[in-house]
Amino acid sequence: MPRSDSSPAAAGRDHPQLGWNDQVAAAVAKAVPGWFREDLGFEADWTSVALVPASARGRLAVVARQAGVVAGLPAAAVVTATDPDLVWEPLLTDGERLGPGTVVAHLAGPLRSVLQVERVLLNLLGRLCGVATATRHLVDAVAGTGCRIYDTRKTLPGWRLLDKYAVRCGGGFSHRLGLYDAILIKDNHLAAVAGAGIDPAAAVVQARGFIERTFPPSRAAEMVVETWSRAARDAIAPASARLAPTVGLRNLRRWLAGDERRDARCDAMRCNAMRCDAMRCDAMQCHAERFC
Repeated sequence: MPRSDSSPAAAGRDHPQLGWNDQVAAAVAKAVPGWFREDLGFEADWTSVALVPASARGRLAVVARQAGVVAGLPAAAVVTATDPDLVWEPLLTDGERLGPGTVVAHLAGPLRSVLQVERVLLNLLGRLCGVATATRHLVDAVAGTGCRIYDTRKTLPGWRLLDKYAVRCGGGFSHRLGLYDAILIKDNHLAAVAGAGIDPAAAVVQARGFIERTFPPSRAAEMVVETWSRAARDAIAPASARLAPTVGLRNLRRWLAGDERRDARCDAMRCNAMRCDAMRCDAMQCHAERFC
């Protein structure tokens, strides 16, 4: 299971890495009442009330239908803890690979409670295991190249920490969690300050100065660029330049081939890979092997 790491890696250029921690657990605990209200309204599981005796007890097995990567078992424990009579027994650890038919966990207790929690539990595990599995496919595609797969802020509203945690379970790395823990200058920001006479190079200088005055040295400042020439023209250090995820493969090849510093090339691949649909796994592997 990935754990939190508050010390940036990669020679000080990386973001703190998200793991299962009190912050993620608290986010799940806060969301759980809404998840159940969505399924139960303010009433009850009337099907179970009508058919299942209140004294009946039962046991549920969570079984994988296909191969993948486990994610979300600690979150499932938070969900099942809403009923103290339920016993949640995970049989694997987040980040483990599994095959079809693998029993992931057991849930036992009052049968009405088991049936009531079942759908919320499976929705949670299904999504997080899916994110972790998709991430692992991408991580495997660039294995041995020195490139990394990073997450983005393009997450389901309300699921930011869980989605990013699932990426870590799949072997990916954390980029910024939100707008509050790093500065990332995009075209919209540049357009907003252009009228004040602030060009991209000045924006980088101003952002770095703000960070030095306000935050610890580990706080990151980055700019999204379309080409390496744009980064060079605007005097952006390689570690601060991030290739836009919408860039095409042709521009990606030019970006990677145009710089002589291996770490900058890997940064470029890293940033383009921030979107899982940016390229197929086989194409990503080909470019990673060639340039990183």
